Amino acid sequence: MSSLSRELVFLILQFLEEEKFKETVHRLEQESGFYFNMRYFEEMVTNGEWDEVEKYLSGFTKVDDNRYSMKIFFEIRKQKYLEALDKRDRAKAVEILVKDLKVFAAFNEELFKEITQLLTLENFRDNEQLSKYGDTKSARGIMLGELKKLIEANPLFRDKLQFPTLKNSRLRTLINQSLNWQHQLCKTPRSNPDIKTLFVDHSCGQPNGARAPSPVTNSLMDAVPKAGGFPPITGHGPFQPTPTIPPSLAGWMANPSTVPHPSASAGPMGLAAPNNAVALLKRPRSPPTNNPAIDYQTADSEHVLKRSRPFGLSDEVNNLPVNILPIAYPSQNHGQSSYSSDDLPKNPVMTLAQGSAVKSMDFHPLQQILLLVGTSMGDVMVWELGSRERIGWKNFKVWDHNSRALQASLSSDYTASVNRVAWSPDGTLFGVAYSKHIVHVYSYHGGDDIRNHLQIDAHNGSVNDLAFSYPNKQLAIVTCGDDRTIRVWDAVAGTRLFNFLGHEAPVYSVCPHHKENIQFIFSTAADGKIKAWLYDNMGSRVDYDAPGNSSTTMAYSADGTRLFSCGTNKEGESHLVEWNESEGAVKRTYNGLAKRSVGAVKFDTTKNRFLAAIDEFMIKFWDMDNVNLLTSIDAEGGLPASPCIRFNKEGTLLAVSTNDNSIKILANSDGIRLLRTVENRTFDASRAASASVVKPPPIGNFSPANAPVGTSGDDQAALAAPMVGMFLQNSDSRSLVDVKPKIQDESVEKSRIWKLTEINEPSQCRSLRLPDSLTSMRVSRLIYTNSGVAILALASNAVHKLWKWQRNDRNPSGKANASVPPQLWQPSSGILMTNDISDTNPEDAVPCFALSKNDSYVMSASGGKISLFNMMTFKTMTTFMAPPPAATFLAFHPQDNNIIAIGMEDSSIQIYNVRVDEVKTKLKGHQKRITGLAFSHSLNVLVSSGADSQLCVWSTDAWEKQASKFLQIPSGRVAPSLADTRVQFHLDQIHLLAVHETQIAIFEAPKLECQKQWFRQEASGPITHATYSCDSQSIFVSFEDGSVVVLTASTLRLRCRISSTAYLPPNPSLRVYPLVIAAHPSEPDQFALGLTDGGVHVLEPLESEGKWGTSPPVENGAGPSATAGAAGSEQAQR
Repeated sequence: MSSLSRELVFLILQFLEEEKFKETVHRLEQESGFYFNMRYFEEMVTNGEWDEVEKYLSGFTKVDDNRYSMKIFFEIRKQKYLEALDKRDRAKAVEILVKDLKVFAAFNEELFKEITQLLTLENFRDNEQLSKYGDTKSARGIMLGELKKLIEANPLFRDKLQFPTLKNSRLRTLINQSLNWQHQLCKTPRSNPDIKTLFVDHSCGQPNGARAPSPVTNSLMDAVPKAGGFPPITGHGPFQPTPTIPPSLAGWMANPSTVPHPSASAGPMGLAAPNNAVALLKRPRSPPTNNPAIDYQTADSEHVLKRSRPFGLSDEVNNLPVNILPIAYPSQNHGQSSYSSDDLPKNPVMTLAQGSAVKSMDFHPLQQILLLVGTSMGDVMVWELGSRERIGWKNFKVWDHNSRALQASLSSDYTASVNRVAWSPDGTLFGVAYSKHIVHVYSYHGGDDIRNHLQIDAHNGSVNDLAFSYPNKQLAIVTCGDDRTIRVWDAVAGTRLFNFLGHEAPVYSVCPHHKENIQFIFSTAADGKIKAWLYDNMGSRVDYDAPGNSSTTMAYSADGTRLFSCGTNKEGESHLVEWNESEGAVKRTYNGLAKRSVGAVKFDTTKNRFLAAIDEFMIKFWDMDNVNLLTSIDAEGGLPASPCIRFNKEGTLLAVSTNDNSIKILANSDGIRLLRTVENRTFDASRAASASVVKPPPIGNFSPANAPVGTSGDDQAALAAPMVGMFLQNSDSRSLVDVKPKIQDESVEKSRIWKLTEINEPSQCRSLRLPDSLTSMRVSRLIYTNSGVAILALASNAVHKLWKWQRNDRNPSGKANASVPPQLWQPSSGILMTNDISDTNPEDAVPCFALSKNDSYVMSASGGKISLFNMMTFKTMTTFMAPPPAATFLAFHPQDNNIIAIGMEDSSIQIYNVRVDEVKTKLKGHQKRITGLAFSHSLNVLVSSGADSQLCVWSTDAWEKQASKFLQIPSGRVAPSLADTRVQFHLDQIHLLAVHETQIAIFEAPKLECQKQWFRQEASGPITHATYSCDSQSIFVSFEDGSVVVLTASTLRLRCRISSTAYLPPNPSLRVYPLVIAAHPSEPDQFALGLTDGGVHVLEPLESEGKWGTSPPVENGAGPSATAGAAGSEQAQR
């Protein structure tokens, strides 16, 4: 149904309500599923009309749609059952038990038994959990409160709880407007037309002189917007770059979600009355408005697919709390999807001595432990928090002195303070805004490799803020300054694209954003004015006052759906608020800030749930949905009046500046674990003599194609110093220049005794074979769920298996590990998640699957049709694309769940739109079947690999081929006729891992320049599979002889070999080896193996080791170390 048809339903609902067709109104609400009338629902529940309650609910959800829906139906049926028992109507109670409640036994059999036992009690209140059950009226009231919270938290009801704001009799008004227009078109209009029907167009039958005035006064453009409102920023509103923009603009943003998001718990079902002290739930993203086929429902709801064809997969699915299963195991709750104040990073874990006052900070968007810092002295540096290293540093220096303005301003004072530092979205660039005219843009290549990219003479006077944006799919830099302008610059060439004028005071901050395909910028000025701009030359669309006329900064929540601002005015009054984007007005003001702040209050957001600001020398935290202060901490003291504050992307780390020109890093439990992981990965060698000489190897940085392996010519002076690990460890947090030169000899000695880590015994690592009660067939595909709590395997017989780890005392995180066995999970129905095999032999097929980002569904094929499975129920939601040709690889488009790339047996790639059930385009460039697909969201490309050993790069804008290259097969070796070639992007989304049975290769996209190759040793047999670790710092490689090796990703140097005897029991008569290998999504040293005998093994290093070996040092000369002879011919080669 189109969006206009949907709106017509709302108009009809309003008309029916006004005409008192009450039963028809609610029938249409239910049948359309567009609007859930909470007031009507409350009336039915209060009156105990249980059949009508469930009938009405059926228009919006079913019992097994998700955990919220299941809890809703359970509470209703439990209440109905208890009321029957209270009336001593045992027959009715038994009927409810058998007919309504037995369905829940499949998910919690113990609970169903306990409910059944209530029949044996004279008074069910004798049950301890029900001892506080009052009378029927009060019990219904308590239950109703819980139901409302569950409904409001249920993503299936999102945007269905608020009726659109309409003027009275809107449908009549539209009809009158239509009749008015028809009357205006009459050749001989009458002064008093007699309109008796709407079934045909109106026409005045007889001439009546001159044209008569319109009988209708409600013209289309007479609606008066609210004063001071903000313009609608939509593809259909007057905010478009056209010369016919109405002078009055009402509303800041179109189609806002005005549904409140209170706390709700979808925890385990129980006998006790609902608890109102419920856990906080993550607020899902507002659903897209350009996908009418799915009616804002989540893809794991089967009735969505049944009620709307063609089906679609909503973006909202990717933003729901991650939980595969609808009901927890008996001892497990659903707390994994909830947030509490314990999730906040409140524990001080380190202090970084900065040396000068910190002015701005920003965490790297991909490398969560890299912190970019700018200071009052103009210094810019990159800190690596795992090793507490300052790995990169730039001081203020004018690169180009040709600018007269720069020469004049700098002649007397050759210093400048940093006002803002910011990473680009992909982390390959960062920008620095200075207090004097200049913006510097650097390119970042990992480690200490920071290169000058652009110098922009940006403004007259101070450059106050800087941000990156993507107007017209082109990376741009937005700046603002004391000259009262906002300017947009090409991030590649540095040319000015736009110059926005209109502020009457220095522009304080900028906030670029987009809604659907509309790109815009908010700007705030020192006089408290807020303006909004499109990327055109039409002027600002907004002129609005910030709360308290304060100098304000604005920021969106991580999912881009909620807008916040914080500012402090000249009187010291601070205001932290959330905006109602539909009204251009403050939606809520957060309490807890001091009435008179000493300095300007800074703030940040995280996890789409929390706000943090520093005020009164304290860090204060708020839940976004609660105006009252959640908690506050002093971070062990030392905070200034107006410090900088910044979360990392995952919200696990928080950086704040201190009084003594340092930075405190605070962490939650996940952040502490992240830092410890990185610390463990650092090679334990002494420091070298000079920071100007020694360079740590960069993260994910690869030598130019024509450079030899090892150090470059620029580093010859440093060859005596070891280059080890991801970064060189600094145990005492001193700068490199403080370390005495004599340590150099010790470190050289250590580098000479480096040895390859060999793991041959089970006692040398942690390994776990996952329990399996099903038929064991070879594992063809293997993946961890994105949450890290489960492993999904696809066997050669087309059957999927799901193992899930429980959260308990032995495993408090609930994540996959090699110490605690998981459960092989199956729904109570006993069905298996089995692919369609048609007339094919699954043993001969090429299996493939792709998992949704929130783990709620999996798309899979084993030679037959592609199947979409619900991961909660294992039910097949739909099948499509019957062979031939058969699908051989699947990949979701990173920006659009509805687009999937499907590699085919016939060597083509089909770009398929799930929502409209059609093939958008076919890509042809391979000679043999497709064996790998990988998207880069930063380069906007798709890379494909085939059994022809060829790689191809396709643009995702026009789906045109940009480059192709065949893998270089080592001399003396013959490439097999059908060799699976896999591809996977590094975290930087630029470097590409290619896996072939003869080699591991690293390419740089989009030109496919080969950076490094690593060829296997003949004795180990062909490579069967390989994958990056979750942090892209390691590569795990499996072989036909059963062994696994660990390579350092940046150098392709071997650092650990794991023999099959370390994880497999000896069995000379059976040849078993791994076919697939999967990396844990958040534990860098954990991986899983899928074996030829059907087994799945999880491997981790010993806790005492914490890592898989150490990286070999680079010695004097190019190429691998001679002491790494254990590697044999397994070395990086050109």
